[in-house]
Amino acid sequence: MPKVTFLPHEEICPQGVAIEVESGISLCDAALKHGIEIEHACEKSCACTTCHVIIREGFDSLEDADEFEEDILDIAWGLEPESRLSCQTIVGNENLTVEIPKYTLNLANEHH
Repeated sequence: MPKVTFLPHEEICPQGVAIEVESGISLCDAALKHGIEIEHACEKSCACTTCHVIIREGFDSLEDADEFEEDILDIAWGLEPESRLSCQTIVGNENLTVEIPKYTLNLANEHH
């Protein structure tokens, strides 16, 4: 089973965490299943950017983002070439290292 390493994030996983996940699961579902509370305001329907992640290692092993995901990513805070929506990113057979950005844009539910 591939290993997914989430880099330290101040609120979600301060120490960082490495999990083993089955291939074919979305990064968002894998994180949630292992207690990593990644935000997913649109209920994983590819309609927001709250589950935006940056794939630091293993990006090339993933299926390409589709046009719809690319369009949504265009509004993500801190967009990088290796950015993906974790709800749309399906884990393949290779290990991944994932960074959860410090900020997300939740247009549906902005916290003040």
